[in-house]
Amino acid sequence: MIWSEQNPYSLGMTMELRHLRYFIAVAEEGHITRAAERLGMQQPPLSRQIKAIEGEMDVQLFRRKARGVELTDAGRAFLDDARAMLAHLDHAFDTARRTARGEQGRISVGYTLFHPVVPRVIREFRQAFPLVSLTLEESSPYDLIERMQNDKIDVAFITLIADQEGVAIEPLLEEPRVVALPSGHPLARTENGGDTALSLKSLAGETFTFLGRPHSPLPMAANAVVAACQAAGFSPRVGQIVPNNRSRLNLVAANLGIALIAASLQRNYIEGVVYRPLKRAKQLKIPLNLVSRRGDPSAVVTQFLKLAKRMARNFRADVGKAR
Repeated sequence: MIWSEQNPYSLGMTMELRHLRYFIAVAEEGHITRAAERLGMQQPPLSRQIKAIEGEMDVQLFRRKARGVELTDAGRAFLDDARAMLAHLDHAFDTARRTARGEQGRISVGYTLFHPVVPRVIREFRQAFPLVSLTLEESSPYDLIERMQNDKIDVAFITLIADQEGVAIEPLLEEPRVVALPSGHPLARTENGGDTALSLKSLAGETFTFLGRPHSPLPMAANAVVAACQAAGFSPRVGQIVPNNRSRLNLVAANLGIALIAASLQRNYIEGVVYRPLKRAKQLKIPLNLVSRRGDPSAVVTQFLKLAKRMARNFRADVGKAR
């Protein structure tokens, strides 16, 4: 196929896509008049176009009969290729249109907190846009922001984060924290409180594990915990800092500290970990934010952001009704 510089939809010097459609219609109908009716044009212009195509190619494509036309051997060979070319171009046009609408492409989604709304968003998005390839990545907030700024991921569900250059932050939800304790811890025993909420002050002698980058300053979420503990009358003992919440819970299970985590993480069963509510700790509520590159032109990202915001609103409404 040779594309004309004058017309991006032309074949050779003068043959255009419409000529292929004319030829295919006549070949399939076996009759010029019926083909013209199918194409919504008059018979004489269609006859002239078919003759022009044959003249352009210097090949006889049809044999004229008393009641119509039939393909020559050359015409049958050209018909197969003409159909293939049109099918390929139709597919290319459809792909471009779907991509422009955000219905096809790819998106990489990061998360630090697998709040219940996150799998709902992922599931709904995959159902609504099955032609979009979606990948998931778990990491700390600052690692995800860094990867976003380096075009490694497109959007992320994260917790507390300071304003970052080139990043748009959309608050979605917030939830309380709970205390994750080793199952053998005195505060985890049913005779010493059961599901009764624990105060921050009761944790004064504990070692706290935090989410963040090892050997780096504590992130905002951890600093919020430190400030709340200091307001309760003590400075928390900082233990290990790990990049994801599953690692934190594994440390708790190994009796290497406790963790103040989002309440939704209780759904992740870890053997050796017990969860207790935390009382009078409104200042420690954890926000779930949706972040993306500011001004990202991707239609797929736009569709994902719209759906995630809608699902978060529905989730808040459902929680409100349940209360």
